[in-house]
Amino acid sequence: MTSFPPNKVLKELDVRDLAVGYQGQVVVEGVSFKLLEGQIGCLLGPSGCGKSTLLRAIAGFEPVMSGEISLNDQTISNSASVIPPEQREIGMVFQDIALFPHLTIADNIAFGLTKLSKSEKTARVDELLNLVGLSGYQDRYPHSLSGGQQQRVALARAIAPKPKLLLMDEPFSGLDAKLREELVPDIRSILLHEKMSAILVTHDQMEAFAMADMIAVMDAGKVHQYGSAYQIYHRPETRFVATFIGQGDFLPAVVCGKNCVHSDLGRIQGELNHGFENDIKVDLLVRPDDIIHDDDSTSKGLIVSKWFRGSHFLYRVKLSSGNVVYCFASSHHNHFIGQEIGITVELDHLVMFEKAQA
Repeated sequence: MTSFPPNKVLKELDVRDLAVGYQGQVVVEGVSFKLLEGQIGCLLGPSGCGKSTLLRAIAGFEPVMSGEISLNDQTISNSASVIPPEQREIGMVFQDIALFPHLTIADNIAFGLTKLSKSEKTARVDELLNLVGLSGYQDRYPHSLSGGQQQRVALARAIAPKPKLLLMDEPFSGLDAKLREELVPDIRSILLHEKMSAILVTHDQMEAFAMADMIAVMDAGKVHQYGSAYQIYHRPETRFVATFIGQGDFLPAVVCGKNCVHSDLGRIQGELNHGFENDIKVDLLVRPDDIIHDDDSTSKGLIVSKWFRGSHFLYRVKLSSGNVVYCFASSHHNHFIGQEIGITVELDHLVMFEKAQA
């Protein structure tokens, strides 16, 4: 099938020491990261951390206070000059979808294809509707579509001109959890099919994990860590990333040797994420998947709360020291609050930080 128009490829997006703000108030500061050809990135963080502001600066909607944004080795934003958004060859999908209600689905998708002939527009629209699973919807109007279908049309419209980069600002926030779970991997597959690089803004970790190759974890206008989902979960570089990503507890521990700590869970050996000297007091990160229910274990814990998650139970278990940790158990092991159960430690990555000051 012929593709219209020709591909515009992102070779590299380079954000260097960027600061963005309003009326002299800094919102984003010292941000640096790169997105390479074919990668899908994500800006992940709590509300108000500056992720949407950063995305808007990349789009050209917000001026840069300092630093630089370049696209394929061309500077598109710095404190002295800004290339207008319409000249950046960057597509955008907004939170409110913003389809034109008076236009058909075909006309919505073809809206940005101003340089194509009528037959080329029709071919590109048909190609995209087939890609997003909406073949035959050309003559329908947005109000007749479900939320998920409208989001697919918004995506098709944004990628129709084949931009170098697609930016998505919380595009799934208005959808229910089940629909998001189904739609996110589909959107990733569509972007990969189109060989299109993209950046997603979200506060939802599971959404970020399902969509992105590289994730920038943000807080208070700064990027704490930029890496894969595996890296930010198993090897968090800051205490904020460790607490924001996933669930977990910090247990007091003492470094007792190479790749070894001693804590309320006993002596644990595993891969260290930091080089601490012996006898240094640290806080050890313990996640739910590090503590497994085991009836045959001699180590015990007292269930203080529980959540049924369908495939498993998530228990809060009090150790003999009084500290409390999460514990995974098969959904067939339905124990009651106040019951003592056996636990086994399966902690391969020893993530620890300097002891927090009281």
